Amino acid sequence: MRHSASHVMAEAVVTLFPGARLGIGPATGDGFYYDFDLPRPLALEDLPAIEDEMRKIIAADRPFVREEVDKAKARQVFESQPYKLELIDELPEESLSIYHHGSFADLCRGPHLDSTDQIGAFKLLNIAGAYWRGDEHRPMLQRIYGTAFETQSRLDEHLKRLTEIEARDHRKLARQLDLISFHEEAGAGLAYWHPKGGLMRVLIEDYWRKQHYEGGYDIVFTPHIGRAHLWETSGHLDFYKDSMYSPMEIDGQEYYIKPMNCPFHIMIYRTKLRSYRELPLRWAELGTVYRYERSGTLHGLLRVRGFTQDDAHIFCTPEQIEDEILRVLDFSLNMLRGFGFDDYKVELSVRDPQKPEKYAGSDAMWRQAEASLVKALEARNLPHERQEGEAVFYGPKIDIKIMDALGRLWQCSTIQFDFNIPERFDLTFIGEDGREQRPYMVHRALLGSLERFFGVLVEHYGGAFPVWLAPIQAVIIPISDRHVDYAKQVEAELKSDGLRVQVDERPERMNLKIREAQLQKVPYMLVVGDKEVAAAQVSIRLRTGDDLGKQSISEFKATARAAIAARK
Repeated sequence: MRHSASHVMAEAVVTLFPGARLGIGPATGDGFYYDFDLPRPLALEDLPAIEDEMRKIIAADRPFVREEVDKAKARQVFESQPYKLELIDELPEESLSIYHHGSFADLCRGPHLDSTDQIGAFKLLNIAGAYWRGDEHRPMLQRIYGTAFETQSRLDEHLKRLTEIEARDHRKLARQLDLISFHEEAGAGLAYWHPKGGLMRVLIEDYWRKQHYEGGYDIVFTPHIGRAHLWETSGHLDFYKDSMYSPMEIDGQEYYIKPMNCPFHIMIYRTKLRSYRELPLRWAELGTVYRYERSGTLHGLLRVRGFTQDDAHIFCTPEQIEDEILRVLDFSLNMLRGFGFDDYKVELSVRDPQKPEKYAGSDAMWRQAEASLVKALEARNLPHERQEGEAVFYGPKIDIKIMDALGRLWQCSTIQFDFNIPERFDLTFIGEDGREQRPYMVHRALLGSLERFFGVLVEHYGGAFPVWLAPIQAVIIPISDRHVDYAKQVEAELKSDGLRVQVDERPERMNLKIREAQLQKVPYMLVVGDKEVAAAQVSIRLRTGDDLGKQSISEFKATARAAIAARK
């Protein structure tokens, strides 16, 4: 239905904008879009007119008719449509399909509804720029997004959800809450952490480090650049060069800024001869990496060019691998729960059993690796989706996708075997038998990247972070100037207990101060006036609007501590 709606939208646009050149118009997960080259820029005010024209086409009950043609005939049909002609020339088939409804025709494989009047309730949503074929060196087209459902009630429900998603957009909230900014003039896709955002990042990193030390990891630090030889050995220059920044020449040698941390951990491993008695080694790093992403794909914190990966690499013997996989799975899920993510989807990517030659490592290694992943998932009764043929060539993996408050899934943790890098760098350890053996190596990214994870956190909580993570945990609001001294006494006492508080002593009305603190998503507002001063208390308001009444300072400390301990 949505694919058919995109064709109807294309006809409406051609009718309203003679000379329009058509790009492509696929259906998406819950909607559709179409790309146009138009004689003038579109505005949101144009969408109602396009919708009206679509309704006329739908009401006309025009059947969708498929026609098989050869390339010569297709070129005739689309002789005034250069983008369609380009697609026709690139298609390998000699026989192509065209779908007609009324006088409108489009190059399309289908399928479609029987008729336009079967299209249900629809809504055009927004307009965006899109490079033709996703290539920033090609023309910028105008993309119109829409959505369609079988009934108006389902459409209304979806639009309500979109409104909630928009309200939680991390780009908007990061500006509103003064957490993060981006500066195109200084470089696209690079995040600037403001004091409040920086404080939250420190809290996240401190929690991450504490959990890792308690979980048996050692934390390492590695350089930001490395010689070209390192990236040649690792294979990145062969397979990943397009995503790496251009080299810089230093002392006659080419150096690259790192896109990944793994080769540097390998260098540490190779600093001495390793024994089976040392293994397993668990090394973690909050390592900042840089990857080139096309400007059209950048999206706030969710797609950036510079980011900090919470990498870890585990080196172990084949006999240790089952215990290590179960250990890292438990560790990952526990860490995610600490940030409030209790629901997730687990995917297991394994090799294509029909094409074993595509993969690095021996058949025995793959069987053991896949078995250890399955055993860990079954040991924790974790339902998972097995995806044959989806493993990368160097090893199978587990992906954990966390579910946010709106039911959206976000790729987060990965537990990835690597049979390739130990071979490339000739990693060994001395086994119990006194002979050299190859260690197993497991990559583990838990949060993925701090930037992306932070963006997900902002949207999950809608900016109303749990008390332990809130940059300001309480604002003290004196009712008048004569209460400021007491407010500052309260501030000093709470700060001495480790709470992050501040006094709002601006000469503004109390209700305005409360409202602004709520907009800043501050968990607690502590109002102090004559009664509170006399009783050595504070009146507590929550950002939800709830009134907890009066508490002594010690009672409020206990309230805050309990919320922090519960990570709520």
